[in-house]
Amino acid sequence: MVVTDLHTVSVAIPVYQGERTLPGLLEELSTLTTETTTADGNRFVVTEVLLVFDHGPDGSAQVMRDLAATYAFVKPVWLSRNFGQHAATLAGMASTGGDWIVTMDEDGQHDPAEIGAFLDAALRDGASLVYADPRNAAPHGAARNAASATTKWLFSRVLGRGTDLDTFQSYRLVLGEIGRSVAAYAGAGVFLDVALAWVNPRTTSSPVTLRAEGNRPSGYSTRRLLSHFWRLVLSSGTRGLRVVSLLGVVLASLGVVLAVALVVVRFTSGVSVQGWTSVMVVTLMGSGAVLFSLGVIAEYIGVAVNMAMGRPLYLIVSDPARGPLGRRTGS
Repeated sequence: MVVTDLHTVSVAIPVYQGERTLPGLLEELSTLTTETTTADGNRFVVTEVLLVFDHGPDGSAQVMRDLAATYAFVKPVWLSRNFGQHAATLAGMASTGGDWIVTMDEDGQHDPAEIGAFLDAALRDGASLVYADPRNAAPHGAARNAASATTKWLFSRVLGRGTDLDTFQSYRLVLGEIGRSVAAYAGAGVFLDVALAWVNPRTTSSPVTLRAEGNRPSGYSTRRLLSHFWRLVLSSGTRGLRVVSLLGVVLASLGVVLAVALVVVRFTSGVSVQGWTSVMVVTLMGSGAVLFSLGVIAEYIGVAVNMAMGRPLYLIVSDPARGPLGRRTGS
């Protein structure tokens, strides 16, 4: 067996609205398909770029075909329908063959020139997972950036398993065998970074500068972002259920305290307690807490049912334009 110190890197890119930005991004990546030496002296080469079509609203499919015809290292991956960014990323990871896997966005905000620094950080720290650590704010609005920072803090400090994942995001480098295993075994509805946190023994980060998004509209509405956050909560473990239990204990304690207070007022001051208002308040609070708790439990049950029924996280098919659906006579 021949042993070499040349690292092979596969790049997986989920594609939803990449019609305008993919050509420029692939041109940048093409410069890394010849052997490159990092600042620390490590040698690597990008051997393949997997573009995963997630059925976006623009002409990304044809752009992917054109890029595959232009660059031999481009490998399109076609999904049967829209599965979302994390599922598309996992589909790309599952289709790789490199020593390392880089995942990045299609919109151009991630600079491919940083890949060498990611590899240096992994080898320097002995880490199998490296996240980009932005030096600047993401090219979004202030409200979205604040929500993103809050989400990452909650995951790191409350929902996570105690690792420092304040910097987790979609630009990452992961050891190939770990990335492919996660892609193979992750369940339906999984939040990718949660799945990676379960199995990676050591995680580190590498500083990057985020670029503008290539003048294209965001594919994330407020509703989708909230759904994204909720999936992170549900797939991060059973701490959401523990919150429900804690809520029940708190409300029960408040009920006991209120009952004692009313009894004390009744027998020490001789004042007849008019209980309609307090009863209504307690009833409304209790009912709201019960409904909220049932909703959280139902969401967890829904996740378990989807997995038990064998709902696929993603499904890879052939290029629709070259299969039976693409065979049309006439115009």
